[in-house]
Amino acid sequence: MRTDILKTYKDVHSWVGIIAGLALFIAFYAGAITMFAEPLNRWASAPASIAPPPSLDRTPELIAKVLHARPDARAAYTVHFDTGPDMPARLSWTTGNRRAPGPTFLAALTPEGALQVVRQDASPVAELVDVLHQQVGLPLDRRTAMPIMGLVSLLYAVAIVSGVICLLPSLAKDLFALRFGKNIKRMWLDLHNLLGLFSLPFHIVMAVTAVIFAFHDQIYAAQGAVYRVGAATVERRAPPPPGPPEPPALEAVQGTLSPVELQRRIAVQAPGFALRSITYRHDAKGGAQGDLTGVDQRYGMRAPTYGRAEIDTRTGAIIEADYMPGRQGPWFAAVTSFFALHFGSFGGAPVRWSYFLLGLAGAFLFYSGNLLWIESRRRKERKAAMVEQTRATRILGSLTVGVPLGCVAGISLTIAAAKWLPADRADIGAWHGRIYYLVFVAAVAWALIRGAARSGSELLWVAAGATAAIPLTTLLSPIFARGWSHPGASQLVDGVATLGAMGFAVMARAARRRAVAGPRDSVWAAPCIATT
Repeated sequence: MRTDILKTYKDVHSWVGIIAGLALFIAFYAGAITMFAEPLNRWASAPASIAPPPSLDRTPELIAKVLHARPDARAAYTVHFDTGPDMPARLSWTTGNRRAPGPTFLAALTPEGALQVVRQDASPVAELVDVLHQQVGLPLDRRTAMPIMGLVSLLYAVAIVSGVICLLPSLAKDLFALRFGKNIKRMWLDLHNLLGLFSLPFHIVMAVTAVIFAFHDQIYAAQGAVYRVGAATVERRAPPPPGPPEPPALEAVQGTLSPVELQRRIAVQAPGFALRSITYRHDAKGGAQGDLTGVDQRYGMRAPTYGRAEIDTRTGAIIEADYMPGRQGPWFAAVTSFFALHFGSFGGAPVRWSYFLLGLAGAFLFYSGNLLWIESRRRKERKAAMVEQTRATRILGSLTVGVPLGCVAGISLTIAAAKWLPADRADIGAWHGRIYYLVFVAAVAWALIRGAARSGSELLWVAAGATAAIPLTTLLSPIFARGWSHPGASQLVDGVATLGAMGFAVMARAARRRAVAGPRDSVWAAPCIATT
């Protein structure tokens, strides 16, 4: 390949990476955490003080008592087949409406057979991490943030293509090269190329699916516009009235099949599909309907952890299976494949762990890209004299430190805060957002004020401390009667956070050594801190 063409691709790869790399770090780091959103929800949510769930055979008795005592549950209530720390009750319902959801209530039967109803205060912190992932950390409304995220994803795709072209001429020589030594830049370049090449299929999938998700609304709007060409004008629906709908009469919601019978009939129609829940609904026009969720490990799923379908709760017939694994038509199966590939919702735990590690590796890839550009620039300018770093390079170096570490520390601290904040506050989600953005902005400001070299080790220690706050919270908060410790999979959160904190501590020591003993004209050098 001609040298001038190769240089053009290198320039494109560098600049596109610099423009989009920091936003992509946030997307990948937060995205890796969302692979385990359910254990995180369990870790962050207070246990509900409620009687053990009744057996499925006794569930009709529970349903009957709830429908008599709580009219607000008649329009829609959910029977859970998988109960445990995440969902300790057999039956739940949510008040409010789609635009303004209300609190969730759980129902059980006491040993004496009396109805027990408690309010569930699930933590919204996992949802915040998911929003950070989807909106690359932008504190904007979804309608504004998603097109920006789409542009970032397009730049990401350009960076992948140009990076592969840049690597082709030296692919055979550098494929398995990982040269540790005095040439630090070479080591970073080898790591960057190795991670980029071996995770290339993952990054191609992420780039393509992210662009589709970002422009999801626009794609469907265009599809709808084409579909409506030549069709009769459709009268626009009136907006729903504010507040929860009027509950249906008790007689209207009776006569549905029991959960056990529905489970039996669905097993006949969809063998291999393991039910997680059935939501009984009553619509004033459609009558008795229902939604079911479940998993079938043989197929990809539309949602991150489940597929769904619509049923008739009086007959058990599946009436809508477009989102049900294994029962989709070719078009919906093709669309679902994009969701499954992006969410890693296939193959069970091995795939989720792989996506988690690939997400962290992807975040490191974007960080190392910025670092390489800064070091390459200094190397080019370093002929005979020491290089004087420009203001732009110093700012880029500071942002390369402040943005990723601000994201790490912000996410860790807002997760740890879940066991200290009052869970019954209506604005608890806003409090988690304030904690994240306060830490993030403070870290970026600190990096800009102190410079990349000084703030590098300092903010890595902050990230280590913030991440260590997660398992420490589990240990200490019960002492102050503010927290809890769930058994089982939620302990995974503490274990991973402990490993993460140790990793950040090791990196903090390495960053300080680099600042003290590295090349004096590097943007990462601060020899004066050796005496402080």
